[in-house]
Amino acid sequence: MTGGSPSGAGRGRLIIWVIFGTLLALWAYSYWGMGPSGGERIPYSEFRIQLQNENVERVVVEGNTINGELKSQASKSTPEGSSVEYQKFVTYLPSFGDEKLMERLEAQNVEVVTEPQSSFPWGLVIMGLLPVLLLFGVGYIFLRRMQSQGQGLFSVRQSKAQLYDKDEETTTFGDVAGADSAKEELREIIKFLKDPQRFEGLGGKVPRGVLLVGPPGTGKTLLARAVAGEADVPFFSVSGSDFMEMFVGVGASRVRDMFEEAKETSPAIIFIDELDSIGRKRGAGLGGGNDEREQTLNQLLSELDGFEENEGIVVMAATNRPDILDSALTRPGRFDRQITVDLPTQKARHEILKIHARNKPLSEEIDLEEIARSTPGFSGADLENLLNEAALLAGRHEHTSIRHSDVEEARDKVMMGLKREGMVLDEDEKQLLAYHEAGHAIVAADLPHADPIHKVTIVPRGQAMGVTQQLPEKDKYLYRLDYLLDRLAVIMGGRAAEEIIFNTATSGAENDLKQVRKMARKMVLDWGMGETFKHISLGEDQGNVFLGEELAKGREYSDQTAREVDEEIRRITEDAFQRAVDTLNENRDAFDRLAAMLIEREEVPGKDVLQLVGDGAKEVEHLPATNGEVASGDMTPDEADVLQEDDSSDE
Repeated sequence: MTGGSPSGAGRGRLIIWVIFGTLLALWAYSYWGMGPSGGERIPYSEFRIQLQNENVERVVVEGNTINGELKSQASKSTPEGSSVEYQKFVTYLPSFGDEKLMERLEAQNVEVVTEPQSSFPWGLVIMGLLPVLLLFGVGYIFLRRMQSQGQGLFSVRQSKAQLYDKDEETTTFGDVAGADSAKEELREIIKFLKDPQRFEGLGGKVPRGVLLVGPPGTGKTLLARAVAGEADVPFFSVSGSDFMEMFVGVGASRVRDMFEEAKETSPAIIFIDELDSIGRKRGAGLGGGNDEREQTLNQLLSELDGFEENEGIVVMAATNRPDILDSALTRPGRFDRQITVDLPTQKARHEILKIHARNKPLSEEIDLEEIARSTPGFSGADLENLLNEAALLAGRHEHTSIRHSDVEEARDKVMMGLKREGMVLDEDEKQLLAYHEAGHAIVAADLPHADPIHKVTIVPRGQAMGVTQQLPEKDKYLYRLDYLLDRLAVIMGGRAAEEIIFNTATSGAENDLKQVRKMARKMVLDWGMGETFKHISLGEDQGNVFLGEELAKGREYSDQTAREVDEEIRRITEDAFQRAVDTLNENRDAFDRLAAMLIEREEVPGKDVLQLVGDGAKEVEHLPATNGEVASGDMTPDEADVLQEDDSSDE
């Protein structure tokens, strides 16, 4: 249920119906109530004819309107050429009047009734009210649309937190695979909620706020719900953006309302997702601060400080940007405990896959453990999406169970996008692309510290023209210099192939060159792996441009050092290129044969590449390929182990 008043929506619907009913009643009155009482409208000349024929029984005169009744029915012609029978009629006196009309009525003993004409301008009133009521209705609907989740006209300041009752919340730690260290930390919170006297008797204070930090898709929200399920307490969930509105003071009011509701149901858990949307550093940015957001943050800080020790309320929040949070939020007494929810390990990935495969029919050839080994860098959300896509593909192919080929295709679809069936390469472009990808693959297969090859393809997918996929043998957390140097040479293999075979360069190496520059720069500045700058880190924490931090910082080394850094990066890049050239020349026969195989088949598995090079030491099985482990702690998986050529390539 929502935190706002449950009658808000009903009250809004009632107001809409009242406006509609009023408009309908006014229209009906204007159409029937203000006009003649009824009867067929006839010309005044026709009325004179019926009077001359002594066929008029009775008339009622009101102003210039004459309502009457005939002694017997008469007929009149319509514009369509037909005739209409009538006995009651309505007509109007002409503006010039009829002085002898009354004499003729008296002469024929016609009953004459006169009524005074109303002096109140009903027509003007109705014509004036209709636009006002209409504008009121439109304005009300507009205000309701401006309120997210439509909580009613008078509930804009009420909390939008969703309350999951303890009887409804069934998520437990059994539904959360991996994140063992995070779950151990959170069990302490559960013990406090179940038995607070145990800690108070020892003089201990349980953290009032718990901040879950980690990349997107790692299960931060799921962990918070599992805590509520394990503790068997009410769980209030709200997104940080739900506090923000176009009206001043709404955010702060919603914060107060949310905490008041939580206190009424304590012990309880308040969970704020995407805390960084309201918790960014105050007074920062090129354009100054946001008063409404800062008021909301100040109110949140006040509520965190306002807890009594025995209230039994725990505030949990999640963010993937802890670096931009205001320091007042993370000080002791507020969100004083930070729990890191990192990307899952191989073992954790296996457990996550087993959970998401519970209700999916898998064929006997599927080995979840091997899939877990082949997916370093995948988050829990990525693994769920992988199996879901595999299930959809199995249904599309009319399979009764999910096959290995479905998982393989799903992984390619998730990683690189759909096949671009309508894209046709001519023979020259196809040859150029084949040699480019063969360059990556041969260098990777020959160098001793490079990751094993899984697949080489020149089938256009998504934004990629061609892809060389490598399958790391295990998760890596530290990166040796020899591994990084081999990695750079593999990335430069495509550009080296272009120069060797065609004596030219193409735009298809754009992504390769960006990866090399980024990795070489980190080697020199951050990791002290250059020849000139050994054992020294020149790198700096990158400031947040939108907070104005980067512009306020200066470089901490001289211009001369900067030139030497650039020279060192250039040397590493050139060395990597030359190693790739030498490797391809040493394996020229395998290089040419692999390119020919790609032109013919468009896709070559890693086993075939290894057989060409003649080194079976790196041979791997056909497993779903990975987006790879990162070449540094700050690089994304896509930047490290999948070498794909940009759509802008001339290949």
